[in-house]
Amino acid sequence: MFSRFCLTIFSAIFLFSGSLVFPASAKAVVNLPPQYLAETIVQNQTSAETISPKIALERLFTAKEIKSDWFAPIFVNQIPVEQVKLIIADIKKQLGTYQEVKQNGSDYLIILSKGSVPTKIVLNSKKQITGLLFQAPKLNIGSLEKALAEFKALPGKVSFLVKEDESTLADLNSKNPLAVGSAFKLAVLQALQQEITLGKRSWSDVVTFNAESKSLPSGILHNWPDGSPVTIQTLAILMISVSDNTATDILINLLGKESLELISPRNRPFLTTRELFVLKGSQNRKLLGDYRKGDLAKRKSLLVELAKFPLPDVREFEGTNPVAIDSLEWNGTKKSHKLCKISTIAFQAI
Repeated sequence: MFSRFCLTIFSAIFLFSGSLVFPASAKAVVNLPPQYLAETIVQNQTSAETISPKIALERLFTAKEIKSDWFAPIFVNQIPVEQVKLIIADIKKQLGTYQEVKQNGSDYLIILSKGSVPTKIVLNSKKQITGLLFQAPKLNIGSLEKALAEFKALPGKVSFLVKEDESTLADLNSKNPLAVGSAFKLAVLQALQQEITLGKRSWSDVVTFNAESKSLPSGILHNWPDGSPVTIQTLAILMISVSDNTATDILINLLGKESLELISPRNRPFLTTRELFVLKGSQNRKLLGDYRKGDLAKRKSLLVELAKFPLPDVREFEGTNPVAIDSLEWNGTKKSHKLCKISTIAFQAI
C-alpha cells in the first residue's frame, strides 16, 4: 500500500477525488466555469411530492438494489447505472455505513459512520435523477496525531506530509518518493497554467477529441461522442473535479510530454493514463516486462507501438491489488514538499 497526503490538496484528491455522475451534452462546445454544478440542467426540476431529492439520496444508499428507472434517460445514456453503483459502493467502503441525509439549502450532506459527503442532486418532473454530484468527502478524524498514528500502522510503504502555508504540521517519510496516483494531474494543471500565463493558450481555446484520445474511467468524457468539441477550461475542471482520465490525456497530448517532464523529471517518459492502463492490462504482460527492463529510448519506442493496442476491460483494475505499483506509476518527486508546492500553484490557477 502506498499513501501520500498533503493538506493543501486534501479535499481534492482524498479517497476518490469527488465523484461526478453528471450527464452532459457533447453536441455543442461545453465551457463550464469552475463552479459548474447541478444548475446546468435544473430547468426541468419540479418540486417532488412523494420522491424528494433527500428521499432519492436515502434510497440510493439504503436500497438493496439501485434501479435504472430511478434515473432519467439523459442520465443513463451518459452514465451507466453500474458506474453509479460502483461509486456508491466505494463511498460506503471508505466511509462506513450509511446514517442519514441532511439538507442544507439546495445541497445535501450524506452522513456515514466514518465521515460525510457533500452532495448535489437534481430530479426531473417524473422524480427521476438527472444530475448527481458527490463532492470531496470529509473524514471524522479526531486529531492530526490520531491520523498520523493510523498512517504509521498501515502495511507497506507510507509517505505522509501535512503543511499549512510554510509550516509542517506532520511528517512521515516525506522524502521517500512513492506512487501518487491521480495527484500527478496537478503537474498537468501546473504546465497548462504556465502556458496560459505566457499567452500560448487561453482557457477558452477549443479542442476536439477522438477515440484514440479516450481512456478508462474515472470521468465522463470517455462516454462522449468522437469529435466532440470541448474547451481547455472544461478539460482542466473535469481533470481535477472528477479525476477525468480522458480529459487528462487530452491535455497531456496538447501540452506535450516534454513540458510535463520538466515539472516532474522522475516521470520520463511521462505516461498518459491510457498508456498506463494498456501496459498493466492482463493481456500485455510481455509488453509490461519489456517496458520495465528498457532504458528511456526503449520505453519511448514501446509507447509508439503501444498506441496500436486496445484498452483493457476496466474491470481488470477493480480491487485492491494494483499491478506493478512499485515500478510503473507516476512517482512523486524527491520530496512530498514538492507535491504540496505543485498543488498550491495549480489550485491558485483555477
